[in-house]
Amino acid sequence: MDEKKKIKIAVLMGGHSAERDVSLATGAGVINGLRKAGYVAIGIDTALGANQLTDDRIKELSRIEEKPPTTIELSELDASTTIQTVSSPDLKNVDMVFIALHGGMGENGTIQALLDIVGVPYTGSGVLASAVAMDKVTAKRIVSAAGVPTPDYFVKPSSELEDMDKLIETIENTIGFPVVIKPNDQGSSVGLNIAMKPSELEKHVKVAREYSDKVLFEKMIEGRELTVSILGDEALPVAEVIPKDGFYDYQHKYTPGLADKIVPAPISEDETAAVQKLGLTAFKALNCRGYARIDFRYSKDNKWYFLEVNTLPGMTQTSLVPKAAKAAGIEFHELLDRIVQIALDDFNKGKSG
Repeated sequence: MDEKKKIKIAVLMGGHSAERDVSLATGAGVINGLRKAGYVAIGIDTALGANQLTDDRIKELSRIEEKPPTTIELSELDASTTIQTVSSPDLKNVDMVFIALHGGMGENGTIQALLDIVGVPYTGSGVLASAVAMDKVTAKRIVSAAGVPTPDYFVKPSSELEDMDKLIETIENTIGFPVVIKPNDQGSSVGLNIAMKPSELEKHVKVAREYSDKVLFEKMIEGRELTVSILGDEALPVAEVIPKDGFYDYQHKYTPGLADKIVPAPISEDETAAVQKLGLTAFKALNCRGYARIDFRYSKDNKWYFLEVNTLPGMTQTSLVPKAAKAAGIEFHELLDRIVQIALDDFNKGKSG
């Protein structure tokens, strides 16, 4: 424990993406958990530059609003502060960075590249894995090539989605309705909706276009939503998410009481082993590192379908990865400790290599 007290960790949180509020809550939980594990931890909101968050401010960050920040609100934040944060003297005085950012620069490889340049070790996946996993279509192609099934889909540039009649015809001739509509590079179900019929399509496409220059259209798989959390090279107990109504959108994810999260999931040992194997295959195919969460649909005819990899999943104590870890006998602060140690070991191996 004395050695850990000498390790100072900067928790990067907040940022400029639509998942800003979720990231602030994650960051607050991570700071408290790291301190419990014996580390010195400080919080830095990359949207505010290198200014440390006070402990009083950190205590206020656990609540997440029902809707993500609007694109107008996000446009008022200056993205250049991210570069200023990484290059600041404050960050050079820490031993490592725990990335608690979600979406945008924090999860698409940008922050990772900047930290590589300045030589500061950080938690989670590296530049390439982060960038590839954040691009849903690219991730699907790589994971599918590794033998992990994914729902039928197609992607369109946002600029080519003005003609709804043509889009409806494309959907009806390929994946059919109902169709899942997602921004190609967002997490936390930001901008995600399901069009049950053609008349619902236009309003949902409009929302998705606000958050990305590409929109993913995916065949809706009727069935159950299950996730596999990976820690190091180990698959943790499988979790099932059951929304009280509708589907597992942003509101259901972050509003208490709107969804049940069951860990371990009520599936057989064979089913558990099968989806854990698929999760590890996806994790390795994308060359992820440290930890991640892989989301699946389990169809009514008992087939698994890969949805996406979250290289920086939510890390509050009620998030799915910590819940899966706890089901494996790993407390939250112990989980954070293991994530930190994996990152430091990987960084030291890279230096020695």
